[in-house]
Amino acid sequence: MGSHGIKDRVAIVGMGCTRFTEHWDKGVDELLLASTGEAFASAGVDKEQVDAYWLGTAQSGMSGLTLSKPLRLRDKPVTRVENYCATGSEALRQAAYAVASGAYDVAMAVGVEKVKDSGYQGLNAFPIPNDGTQRTLTAAAMFSMVAPAYARRYGVDSGEMRTVLARIASKNHANGARNPRAQFRKEMSVEKLCSMPAVAGGLSVFDCAGVADGSAAAIVVRAEDAHRYTDKPLFIKALSFVAGDGSGLMDPAYDYTTFPEVATSARDAYAQAGISSPAEELAMAEVHDCFTPTELVLVEDLGLAERGTAWKRILDGAFDLDGELPVNPDGGLKSFGHPVGASGLRMMFEAWLQLRGEAPEERRISTYGSRSLALTHNLGGYPGEMVSFVSILGTE
Repeated sequence: MGSHGIKDRVAIVGMGCTRFTEHWDKGVDELLLASTGEAFASAGVDKEQVDAYWLGTAQSGMSGLTLSKPLRLRDKPVTRVENYCATGSEALRQAAYAVASGAYDVAMAVGVEKVKDSGYQGLNAFPIPNDGTQRTLTAAAMFSMVAPAYARRYGVDSGEMRTVLARIASKNHANGARNPRAQFRKEMSVEKLCSMPAVAGGLSVFDCAGVADGSAAAIVVRAEDAHRYTDKPLFIKALSFVAGDGSGLMDPAYDYTTFPEVATSARDAYAQAGISSPAEELAMAEVHDCFTPTELVLVEDLGLAERGTAWKRILDGAFDLDGELPVNPDGGLKSFGHPVGASGLRMMFEAWLQLRGEAPEERRISTYGSRSLALTHNLGGYPGEMVSFVSILGTE
């Protein structure tokens, strides 16, 4: 790939995140004010000190006015972006590149989604005329095909695969139960999850991420200016974004056991950050667990487990909060919830808390103090046709 990265040129100096839940008593304005207010306070700045804003939302606004009106921003550029479920990450990527270019000194990325009382669930793009050959399955149905494909390729029997997926969900529910900002805060046993009826392929409702309302925000500056705002900045080591060509849906050789866009963006991010052994160098990873089999494949595509071994590593607890490499320590999409425009920034907020030692002890990652790098992964789309984002953040 031709990306050269902006390693150690930009730092995150302030972040904020609302609870992700069914905010029946709050609208888009209130959610935006809450997340940006927390970010302003953590960086010690006000809205006038931010030179430019990027707003990520899929369904909660069509322009920068969605942010400028509630914040009462005057004479400020506000860019609205959307890139499927990777929308929040796209906002951060553009804000960071703008600062790295020298165009602005201080920029803010904000993500928001308010859908729970709108009559819609999840990502519901307006219908675009097409040639009639696009998929007609639901997202759950598309991702459900990953599990039997993986089991067949690597010789995992159906009962054990069911346990593996339940183990992923149970881990993330356990992490979310310890997180006051998470949508679902109830632990779920593997046995109970295994007994749930299927709703799409072999997936139950508890294999699917929850749709939520929420907002998250980040303030970025040049790295050399970072300590003017905080004594514990997070330095951006890598930002990689890849858009696939959709050929997986037409390629009879595509077997649903890998997401090529994810593997490509991971390789690019590691090259930018100078990482050669991610499983040994990363302190934590936030991955896009929209469905439990997605997390299974992602840990392999991201190089956190060898091909065909992730299912064993999951059963062994390698990715638990107290495991060798905690994955989704905040509960992930599965338990924290998934407001489309905010999820990518929520992942970075967890890295912000964990790497800075601000996560409470009961949910602190096992690697805290011994490793200083975090990965966030955010995707949009479906197996065979997706966009993928990977960031690497670090304290040094």
